[in-house]
Amino acid sequence: MPEPILISIAAALAAKGATGLYDLVKRKFAKDPVAIAALEAASAAPDDTQPISALAERLHQAEVNDQEFAYALRAEWQKLPGTLTTHGGVHNQVTGNVTGKVVQAGDVQGNISL
Repeated sequence: MPEPILISIAAALAAKGATGLYDLVKRKFAKDPVAIAALEAASAAPDDTQPISALAERLHQAEVNDQEFAYALRAEWQKLPGTLTTHGGVHNQVTGNVTGKVVQAGDVQGNISL
């Protein structure tokens, strides 16, 4: 089973929201018709979890088989705005007119009351 980060990367690839990341993966998958098909299926249905999961699995296999690709994939992912670049990090982004409360927290011990 792929790591959650690979699901996030696959979703970003499906939405084609990360050109550098997409190009890196497309180059890596160029000689693997099954992997290219997974990339194209996810891109054709960016809101469908099944093709995204299949793409994440292909990314996982590519990382296992090629440590340089694994490093390049994660480095490219970290360049994107809004990605968590540290283990255990928290990232909130609030835009527009907001009413109510927003909480940003890492590890919480006990209850939170607002």
